Amino acid sequence: MATYAIGDIQGCYDDLLRLLDKIEFDSTADKLWFCGDIINRGPKSLETISYIKELGNSAVTILGNHDLHFLAVAYVTDKPSKHDTFSDILKSADREELISWLRFQKLFHHDAALNISMVHAGVPPDWSIDDAIYHSSEMESVLQQDNPIEFFNHMYGNQPRTWNKSLTGWDRYRYITNVFTRMRFCDEAGRPDFKYKNDIGTQPDYLTPWFMHEQRLTKGDEIIFGHWSTLTNIKTKNIYALDTGCLWGGQLTALKIETDSRQLIQVDCPKGIKPY
Repeated sequence: MATYAIGDIQGCYDDLLRLLDKIEFDSTADKLWFCGDIINRGPKSLETISYIKELGNSAVTILGNHDLHFLAVAYVTDKPSKHDTFSDILKSADREELISWLRFQKLFHHDAALNISMVHAGVPPDWSIDDAIYHSSEMESVLQQDNPIEFFNHMYGNQPRTWNKSLTGWDRYRYITNVFTRMRFCDEAGRPDFKYKNDIGTQPDYLTPWFMHEQRLTKGDEIIFGHWSTLTNIKTKNIYALDTGCLWGGQLTALKIETDSRQLIQVDCPKGIKPY
């Protein structure tokens, strides 16, 4: 039995199958962890989400910003933007079943036995793993309510940027959602920046990657994340960045967790076949 965490697929279904062949995935014995953005921008969102859903208990799926964007479109407008590639899901006969399944996935996953956590974007410096677990559960309750439309109507936006336990309502939910699914850098005070997206070393002096922040409470914890496809200069212990740019002709990456070295396995993703 083995557990593999897999980086952002974004609808690149054929690349996922090649990676699973390479790791010799056995759905009866192995487990897959998907760190978010399983759909959108790649060519086969419907095939990807359908396959992962059918894995059942063999898979753990974390919601990313593209997954939440899909849900917002599905519940609010039903009109994808010109860059979205999930119309196949919206037109599918299984549409409602797939939407419901995705809405019931996690924003943060912690495995106490393996002593490792997974998130799509990051954990803010002033949160512990226990904080992340608590706030993930809080948001999952909001997403899984009978009528989540109001949340999706208020989901978008970069404010607030300062966490306070007394935050309430949509400001609270938006902050939690943003740090789990969109954060890359934080300023000196630990406030997330949701605009700068490039690699470490190119950012303004006042910004630091969330996982290198001096005030980070999770320095001793192992954390897997995706989201940041331009990230190359990682020199932080216990941090595993798995978005290696499959969508852009990079690689699709799996991390084998039950090894001392946390083994990485990758497949190259062909250029020129992705729509965006």
